[in-house]
Amino acid sequence: MSRTYPLSNISDKAIARQRLKARRKLWLQAHLWLGLGLGLFLAVIGLTGSVLVFWHELDAAINPGLYQAALAPGATRKPLDELIAAASLAAPAGWNSAWVDASHENGNAVFGFYYPEASPAPEQAQSLNIFINPTTADVVGQRIFYHAWNPLKHSLAGFFFKLHYALLLGETGVTLVGVLAVLFFISVMSGLILWWPLTGNWRRVLTVKRKASKERLNHDVHQTAGFYSLVVMLALLMSGIYFNLPEQFRWLVGQFSPLTPDIKATPQPLPPTSAAVLEQALQKITHGLPQAKPQYYSFSADPSVPFSACFRNVPELRPYVLDTRCYQLNRSTGEVLEINDPAHGSSGDVFMQWQWPLHSGQAFGWTGRILVCIAGLLCPLLFVTGVIRWLQKRKAKQHRLAAR
Repeated sequence: MSRTYPLSNISDKAIARQRLKARRKLWLQAHLWLGLGLGLFLAVIGLTGSVLVFWHELDAAINPGLYQAALAPGATRKPLDELIAAASLAAPAGWNSAWVDASHENGNAVFGFYYPEASPAPEQAQSLNIFINPTTADVVGQRIFYHAWNPLKHSLAGFFFKLHYALLLGETGVTLVGVLAVLFFISVMSGLILWWPLTGNWRRVLTVKRKASKERLNHDVHQTAGFYSLVVMLALLMSGIYFNLPEQFRWLVGQFSPLTPDIKATPQPLPPTSAAVLEQALQKITHGLPQAKPQYYSFSADPSVPFSACFRNVPELRPYVLDTRCYQLNRSTGEVLEINDPAHGSSGDVFMQWQWPLHSGQAFGWTGRILVCIAGLLCPLLFVTGVIRWLQKRKAKQHRLAAR
């Protein structure tokens, strides 16, 4: 016996389906024009991001003389305070902030000094690298990382960084890339809506039909590449918005969870201190965290601004996956002013702490870095297959019009 359905139910389903198709058509137009108009930028940003995942290893391989220290047998590392003083003395006047890479124990200490754009250093550097022998505190090398105005005078790594997050357009480019990240985020979400199978045929949208026509093959490659890179791509775009539009991003996160004010904006007292106060403070920290590895330190030209010391592989943070902890220290006394890690602060603070590890892939070690690299390489693939798909549809439409 055949089953009958009320006519009203059939009509309601048909109307709902027509509305859904109409909405999908609008999303298709949005996805199409965002992809055609901005896809080339996404390809450039994605490719440079893939290179930058391994920028440190590549930079050290290209410039071995700057990174490899000539260590005397039995020599010990000078106190950090002495290395900072030597690097600061070698840097031209006018720098306002600096960092030191602490992850390479057997190489030269690498310092990066930043200068305000309004008053670049005599070398016309916006960022200057100084390499210090850790056992002698002697300067063994110096280079411009970011040039103040000429992109061709950046270091190779600096050129890729500037192209990646600013398209070589200065502060205007930083804002532009942030806006592009927002639009790319919308484009990816619209792609997910278009990918979702209304008929429930999941196999069709999750696989590539190799023996199909070239039109179908191109469509399947575009569709599956977008889907399988979806999670990583969304994480990269969200963190990219944070780095390029930090104030707006912090405001948005603050609507859901309170954020701890930046302690670096609060000057600290400057009592008389010993010469190795930072070295003593760091030794005390590492003694309590024997398995943790120093990652980087950052400080300001103003000694009243707190000194940051960040460590990775902190054992007690392993349940949080993100195992990086940063200490904010009084530069003059070594007192711990604040601890930043997933175990401290609000949920909003922890969410903010995740952004850089996610963007660089460091949150999940080599697996995360490789996934981020692959996601970046897929950006030009998505752009090219998207353009081909548009050209195929355009050609088919012209043939239909000619046939009529």
